[in-house]
Amino acid sequence: MSSEPQPAERAPFDVSDTEIEEALAACDGDPRATIRALLVGQAYLEHEMSRLQADASSGFRRRRHALGDGA
Repeated sequence: MSSEPQPAERAPFDVSDTEIEEALAACDGDPRATIRALLVGQAYLEHEMSRLQADASSGFRRRRHALGDGA
């Protein structure tokens, strides 16, 4: 058994001050550019989720039809 302390578990949406500083640094310290980058990233992820959900739904329908389960 290791005597090293284990990192504390974080809630899924916890963000550390270090991560905030890294985001700001990536945008040369400009808070507006940082917010813009985060919003663009969020919009991209939402678009990808919608696209993947649509693809999964149509694939599920095709599979059910191919198996003769109706719909």
